[in-house]
Amino acid sequence: MINYDLEYNAERPHLIIPEYGRHIQKLVDHCISLKTKEDRNEMALAIIDVMGNLQPHLRDVPDFKHKLWDQLYIMSDFKLDADSPYEIPSKEELEEKPEPLPYPKSANKYRFYGNNIQIMIDTVLTWEEGELKEALIFTIANHMKKCFLNWNKDTVKDDVIFSHLFELSDGKIDIRNSEEVLSESKNLLRKRNSQGQGGSNYKNKGKNYQHKNRKR
Repeated sequence: MINYDLEYNAERPHLIIPEYGRHIQKLVDHCISLKTKEDRNEMALAIIDVMGNLQPHLRDVPDFKHKLWDQLYIMSDFKLDADSPYEIPSKEELEEKPEPLPYPKSANKYRFYGNNIQIMIDTVLTWEEGELKEALIFTIANHMKKCFLNWNKDTVKDDVIFSHLFELSDGKIDIRNSEEVLSESKNLLRKRNSQGQGGSNYKNKGKNYQHKNRKR
C-alpha cells in the first residue's frame, strides 16, 4: 500500500498577496534569510522583475516599480532588510484604519425628492439675486413636482411643492405667495405615460414583425 504525503493549502503558511502565488512567497522568504545585504539586494531585484512579468497590467499604473517594491515589503511582513529605491512603507501605515466617511445628507422627511434636489437647492442659495436665480428656483420647483408625481400617482397642488421647497431650503427660498404656476400635473403624467406606452408599442411592433415573418 502506497502512502502519499499530501500537502493541503490549509496547512501551508498564509499567502499575504495570493495574486503572486506560493512560489513568489517562498522566494521572498528565502530572500529574508540571506545573510548578507548584498545578496538580499540582488535577489530582491530579481524578485521585482519576476513580479513585474506576472502582473503586466500594472505597467500602466503610475509608479509601477514603486508599487512592486511596496508589495515586496508587504509580502516579507516588513522583515526584508534590503535597499529600496523608494521610501520603505511601514506596517503601522498599512494597518491604519481610514477615517469614517460621513453619510450623504438627504431630505429625511421627503426622500422621494432625492439628493440631487437638495444639491440644487444648496447651489441656488449661493447665487446672487436676479432673473437667473429666480428661473432656477422655479425649475427646481417643477422638477420637485415631477418627483412627487413619480412617488404619488395622484395630482399635487403647487402650494404643497412651494411649502416643501421652503422647508428644504431652511426657509431661505419662500415662493409660497408667488403667482407663478408650475407645469400641470396632467401634462407631466401624460408625458410619463406616453413614454411608457411608446416602449410597449415598440415591443408589440417587434412581436408583430416576428409573427409575420413566421407566416412567410
